[in-house]
Amino acid sequence: MTVLEQPGAYRPAPPPAWQPRTDPAPLLPDPEPYRLLGTGADLDPELLVRLYGHLVAGRRYNQQATALTKQGRLAVYPSSTGQEACEVAAALVLEERDWLFPSYRDTLAAVARGMDPAKALGLLRGDWHTGYDPYEHRIAPLSTPLATHLPHAVGLAHAARLKGDDVVALAMVGDGGTSEGDFHEALNFAAVWRTPTVFLVQNNGFAISVPLAKQTAAPSLAHKAVGYGMPGRLVDGNDAAAVHRVLSEAVARARSGGGPTLVEAVTYRLDAHTNADDATRYRADDEVEAWREHDPVTLLERELTDRGLLDDAVRAKARDDAEEMAARLRGLMNEDPVLDPMDLFDHVYAEKTAQLREQAAQLRAELEAEEAGAAGNAGNAGEGNGR
Repeated sequence: MTVLEQPGAYRPAPPPAWQPRTDPAPLLPDPEPYRLLGTGADLDPELLVRLYGHLVAGRRYNQQATALTKQGRLAVYPSSTGQEACEVAAALVLEERDWLFPSYRDTLAAVARGMDPAKALGLLRGDWHTGYDPYEHRIAPLSTPLATHLPHAVGLAHAARLKGDDVVALAMVGDGGTSEGDFHEALNFAAVWRTPTVFLVQNNGFAISVPLAKQTAAPSLAHKAVGYGMPGRLVDGNDAAAVHRVLSEAVARARSGGGPTLVEAVTYRLDAHTNADDATRYRADDEVEAWREHDPVTLLERELTDRGLLDDAVRAKARDDAEEMAARLRGLMNEDPVLDPMDLFDHVYAEKTAQLREQAAQLRAELEAEEAGAAGNAGNAGEGNGR
């Protein structure tokens, strides 16, 4: 007979399954997106001007990258035109020691964090291993699989906390990514472990051609946070000052041990999903034009003008810096890359597997045979010309 089987033994009762682990009320997002521009709020003039410079550069970056696809210098480009406020704010709220986990549309966030504009386009150009060193600016690899980077952000943040490092991971994802299983797994682990992670959902209205209403029946994507036990924040994604403040508060909360936050930024993708997409097949032009009235660059320009912070000098500097960046990007992207096919087998594993060694040897033999054939053809042509 075990101790628990003895008459009168203490039998601990488990807590009721329905009992909430936390009070849900503080976790609920506001009923309307949080806004600052146009409200007369007390805002830092220096920050507003800094945000403006990045937004102007970001708009020019999107235009230039889109043009590069038409010139054959990029295979594809997912523009973030209309979403620049989210991209810039995500980059500027982080400290140097923090990590940014972008999705494929977030090249602008990587550039705003300090990455070389051409390197940010490496993946979309076809360069090996995403085209940059993630450790240089603490930016995880840009990749096209949806939401797979979210668990990585949670894992890095959890590991940093276990090591005692004062690090926050900010992970960016689109509304389409919230329908992926990786989104659920990342938020669940983050909340249970209370990791220093901030999730930024850029709700731009469409997952390629699928509108949000066909993805979820939730009141908002920010409401999904409550089910995991973390706060949800709803913010106007075209209000650069508001996005910066909400993300700053979330980062500060994560760094102080308060756990993760899910931020939904309501914005709009003005351009097509990529240069290979025809957006007119699933949305009307008048819808796009209505959102142009809520353009993040225009909103900030209006605010700066009202506050007397936007003069010809500020405009000229922002424009000149943006053009200088675009010219440098054109120059770098017009250089044909020097590619070695054997690089395919480097940096996959710390020590090459037998299969990788076999594949590398096979490719090397094919390349040498091709080179020898080309040399022979050149020699034959020379002999023919000599006759």
